[in-house]
Amino acid sequence: MRKFLITIGILFVIGAVGVFALAKIDFNRFNAESYYLQITEDGKPHEYKLSDGTVMTSYSYTLDATNAKGKTIPLEFNAQKNLRKGAYLKMYVKKGDQVSSYDEVKLEDIPQKAQKN
Repeated sequence: MRKFLITIGILFVIGAVGVFALAKIDFNRFNAESYYLQITEDGKPHEYKLSDGTVMTSYSYTLDATNAKGKTIPLEFNAQKNLRKGAYLKMYVKKGDQVSSYDEVKLEDIPQKAQKN
């Protein structure tokens, strides 16, 4: 009986660690291709009203982005705020041109071929 309880305890600990590990995975970035771009213009504001009457604003952008191999594609994406002009972004792209997430990065973090564009 004691071995059984120890085994159950160990399995519980392993399961708990696994759940916490899965909680830290960002599935929006999982299996996505990386592209880089610089914000050169203000986003186009879009206002919409929530069911409680609150007015929210999002900003849409259409900019060219380049991957580490130097391939450039146009990307359309939205942000919850107007992004800072001059900021460099790493875009996480799925299915060719669908932006699933992004991060602000430094120029030094961008691959050389992407920096040229």
